[in-house]
Amino acid sequence: MVIGSSVPCIMAGSKSLLSSKLQSFCQVQIEQLTIQSPIVFARIVYYDPISKTHQEVINYARSQPSFSHNTLAYLKSEEWLLELPPVLTLHEVNLFFAANSYICTIGYRNQQPEYIQILTEATLPVSLQNYVKQCAILLNNYLDLYWECEQHKSEIQLLEQIIQRAGHQLRNNLGLIGLYAQNLYLGLKNDFWQEQASIICESIQELDNNLTELIYCGQSTKLRVSLQDLRTLVLDSVKGLQPLINQKHLQICLPNSSNFLEIDYLQMKQVFENLLSNAVYFSPQYGTITCSWQVFQSEVLIKISDQGSGLSQQDLQKIFTPFYSRRAGGTGLGLTIAKKIILDHQGSIWGQNLPTGGAQFSLILPRNKIL
Repeated sequence: MVIGSSVPCIMAGSKSLLSSKLQSFCQVQIEQLTIQSPIVFARIVYYDPISKTHQEVINYARSQPSFSHNTLAYLKSEEWLLELPPVLTLHEVNLFFAANSYICTIGYRNQQPEYIQILTEATLPVSLQNYVKQCAILLNNYLDLYWECEQHKSEIQLLEQIIQRAGHQLRNNLGLIGLYAQNLYLGLKNDFWQEQASIICESIQELDNNLTELIYCGQSTKLRVSLQDLRTLVLDSVKGLQPLINQKHLQICLPNSSNFLEIDYLQMKQVFENLLSNAVYFSPQYGTITCSWQVFQSEVLIKISDQGSGLSQQDLQKIFTPFYSRRAGGTGLGLTIAKKIILDHQGSIWGQNLPTGGAQFSLILPRNKIL
């Protein structure tokens, strides 16, 4: 039987779109291998984080008949895999039915190897050995990106659950405060104090509205994207912190130039308020907080730095972990929520220490429209 197209052998797993894309990518690579003489058969085994199983694709050269069910079962059993070779190195392996067989390990995930296996009619020349290694490197990089994408997706789902749980708890407390504030307003006769109670009621309503936005910030359909001026957004975020900035005699430095980004204004304002609030809290008296941005072709890099004590090793590992905080009375959700919003905007965020002292938070946001 002559087979010229790929014959995928997929283990039980998810048929999701991402899994299908990963399978298709591996299939293209394996087809490229089997058009190279003297390769007559190729097989790629990889780990799919969606289905959480190892899967495989196989392909035959046009001149090669397909193997029997028992032969394929023998290959899948990996009884022939007596040792685990180093990653991205090519090794010969002994098979009872083939004189020339090679394996090139792509990586190890879930305590099992990912690899390219090829069978040849003759000894594989050095040029093709290098070609197989390059194919393994390409697959390794692609699988790393795929794995990272799935980790981000899992992080987003976890953060959605945390934000919604915390949001509902806060809403219950706000409702109780609002009820007492309304009773206070109705019971007061003095116009001045009645006005103060009215301000409390209005502020609670505003908080409740913002909380609603926050609870649904994990849902991309709820993103209200519009063109926003970056410098204006930062200045708006600074306004609410002005009393604390004045109290500590801090200086806020930011560029005169700006850039326009298509973002959700309220959610991104929440990000900058959290980052700037931390910078203000940890800054020394008469310190300087510096905001800067660098515009690239498809993205913008934004940095916010302070002159405080910096981040400890534990901070660097846990700053985005829910409920972790070094601030007295802090909820430990500010940076967690900030990261969630940045991920929703298809960006990234990280923290680090500056060589000159102090901490710096950097975030990258795309300049193109977020769909």
